[in-house]
Amino acid sequence: MKLREWTMEEQEQLIHFLTNNTWPFHGNAHPERELIEKTIEEGGYESDEVKTFWVENEEGDIVGIVKIYDLQDEIPLFDLRIADRYRGFGYGPKALRLITEFVFGLPEKKIRLEGHTRQDNLAMRKTFERAGFVKEAHLRKAWFSPKEKSYYDAVTYGMTREDFLAGTTTPVMWEDEKQPKKTKRNPNFPSEFESERLLIRMPEVEDALDVWNALRNSRVALKQWMPFAQQEPELHVTEENLRQAIADFITRKDLRLHIFLKETGEFVGSTGLHRIDWSIPKFEIGYWLDTKFEGAGLMTETVERLTRFAFEELGARRVEIRCDEENVRSRSVAVRTGYELEGILKSESLSADGKQLRNTCIYAKVQ
Repeated sequence: MKLREWTMEEQEQLIHFLTNNTWPFHGNAHPERELIEKTIEEGGYESDEVKTFWVENEEGDIVGIVKIYDLQDEIPLFDLRIADRYRGFGYGPKALRLITEFVFGLPEKKIRLEGHTRQDNLAMRKTFERAGFVKEAHLRKAWFSPKEKSYYDAVTYGMTREDFLAGTTTPVMWEDEKQPKKTKRNPNFPSEFESERLLIRMPEVEDALDVWNALRNSRVALKQWMPFAQQEPELHVTEENLRQAIADFITRKDLRLHIFLKETGEFVGSTGLHRIDWSIPKFEIGYWLDTKFEGAGLMTETVERLTRFAFEELGARRVEIRCDEENVRSRSVAVRTGYELEGILKSESLSADGKQLRNTCIYAKVQ
């Protein structure tokens, strides 16, 4: 993702964006063309005080817009808006991280960045939190909604320059509370990377059809080892699962990844880093492959690259691969990628269908 500066030549595009999307938590949920034109004319989107940027995804699609204002002050503010069709895909936190990088990268060395939203705007509040911002104020009946002619509570979130540079989140210390401890912010790292033949990236909801077809095609082979393959896959369930995986990736709770052939763009399978312990850090690699791609060494290539990603990008001290003792294919991947068999746990887990006790092999690499 990236921020691309808006220009006056894109006035019509800006008007179209603002009038063809809905903004239920803004003061004006449906801005009219005349108001936007007047604001542009008065420098409300481009001036010494204001900079406006398009938010573009990896495909170059415009998924949102952000206006950063009060740029002549030491404490800028911003207004971030994600288009209707792109909400729920995790673009908000990514965009906000780019905004913080821009603001704190300015030569004037801004001391903090802050934003405000309605108390019931849960999506925006989650965006603030996932980007490392701290809730600093709760203002009762401070946000007026002209459409509903009523007042709502407002909340303020902020990030200091010190927290940004240190990668920490420092909660507010209220006068009647003890000094809070600084907590380490969720680590920031690339959401995609490549190997010789593969693109390995964070999942997207648009992947649902590819994943669903691969699961249907491979269910007979996967059913023996994977609990999720016990039932015939349903597309809507696959979509729901992807949305949860995206949320978990953003919050760094679990890092599911999808695998594609670089040459054709075909979906190959899924991998990821699971059972994460960031205090070490420690990860467990999981994987499954669409059966039509078996025998080409693609999963071995995936695990080799993912292992390098874990150690080089995430600072892993330990990476594990756990599999059923009788899962010969999975064990072969671990061996080919240089993992050491540390032990076999007897009667440690249930079979994928939940009917039998199974032994679990633990392979690992440490650094």
